[in-house]
Amino acid sequence: MEMKNTWETYDEKQLQEVDAFARDYMDFLDNGKTERECIDTIVNRIEKEGYQELEALIKEQKKLQCGDKVYSVWMNKSIVMFQIGKKPMAKGMNILGAHIDSPRLDVKQNPLYEEGGFAYLDTHYYGGVKKYQWVTIPLALHGVIVKKDGTTVEVNIGENEDDPVFFVSDLLIHLAQEQLEKKASKVIEGEALDIIIGNKPLVVKPKEENTEGEDGKKEEKSEKETVKKNMLSILKEAYDVEEEDFISAELEVVPAGKAREAGFDRSMILSYGQDDRVCAFSSLKAMLEVKKETERTSCCILVDKEEIGSVGATGMQSRFFENAVAEVMNLTGEYSELNVRRCLASSCMLSSDVSSAYDPSYAASFDKKNVAYLGGGMVFNKFTGSRGKSGSNDANAEYLAHIRAIFEKESVNFQTAELGRVDLGGGGTIAYILALYGMNVIDSGVAVLNMHAPWEATSKADVYETKRGYVAFLENADL
Repeated sequence: MEMKNTWETYDEKQLQEVDAFARDYMDFLDNGKTERECIDTIVNRIEKEGYQELEALIKEQKKLQCGDKVYSVWMNKSIVMFQIGKKPMAKGMNILGAHIDSPRLDVKQNPLYEEGGFAYLDTHYYGGVKKYQWVTIPLALHGVIVKKDGTTVEVNIGENEDDPVFFVSDLLIHLAQEQLEKKASKVIEGEALDIIIGNKPLVVKPKEENTEGEDGKKEEKSEKETVKKNMLSILKEAYDVEEEDFISAELEVVPAGKAREAGFDRSMILSYGQDDRVCAFSSLKAMLEVKKETERTSCCILVDKEEIGSVGATGMQSRFFENAVAEVMNLTGEYSELNVRRCLASSCMLSSDVSSAYDPSYAASFDKKNVAYLGGGMVFNKFTGSRGKSGSNDANAEYLAHIRAIFEKESVNFQTAELGRVDLGGGGTIAYILALYGMNVIDSGVAVLNMHAPWEATSKADVYETKRGYVAFLENADL
């Protein structure tokens, strides 16, 4: 089958819309480098568009009706949004789901130490990364420190031009003969991904009295770990935190710098965190653009922890989403355990996650007939998993035909793909978790070059087209 280049299908007005959408998306990336920052950014946007907090509506026992918009945040890391449709929710919803966590380095709970005149923060990498990609690049520190009294201190260092940045060192090429003989997975070990945060010792005033040594001569007292002490002094002055406060901190180390346009033609976006904030943003915008009254309730789930298996209280495997559906159905007057089950089983979902883009420099890793291309439009993966489809959701043919009909009706450009060669590729999404309810689910999203690298690339056209596809789905997916 011949693939269309999406750029060739746009008129001048659409080209302007693509660029405007890309600028908005890049702003979202710059302001949401962690899950917590994403949630803050999203809530600020949706409340301006009339979304109301579910917990407040529960307290008021306010009845929901067609057109009402409601959201619920869980532990500041996951969010679900609903726009109530005309039909009872027991007839099913149209659901978009994506994740807002991305590969990174996490600061450990006892991280601060001094070695060889440097102060370091000890880290543990999060998600699938090529560790060697994280050395010698400017890094920023984002997150929160929660003190014993419950006070939360927000940290964001390294993004402003006048901020300091941090880095992981690497062995100079002149001494790297042995290092270069190692496998790529071993060139940089996980324990070597500690970030350098300082080199200047704390200035200690000379003491007036010195102790006498065994020979009777006076000795000056030497201070130990003065660089570490200087870091603690800076943290105390800037944030009023102690070393012990690292125990209850969540600090994420991410590449420093803003999203940038890429290429002479400015056709691409280069940024950290596009897996999977590109699908999260496209889903969010679709929810805000969908017409006020749809046949079925529209829903968008943006969750944490996908990169490490969708586990934990904020991952898709938690009951957060199911509980939120039950609460919303209670406010529409439909709640019963049976109705909740009927709602979930009758729903249709696009599990939104990125797909690997074809890279001519590594052509042997892909099946050219079944791979996503930058500029090819929105991507559908009938299945993911690895080697023999292990661990995948495999959408049925009837559902695919239904999606095709919607997209052709709305003139949405799309392509189909697999994640690499059969015996080589592999990956997972949240699709299989939602499929456990018996609903129709298919993986979809945006093609990404350099997936899981500190800087990933996407096509502006693909991001825009994916948003268009999500709007079409929300307004039409009623089997």
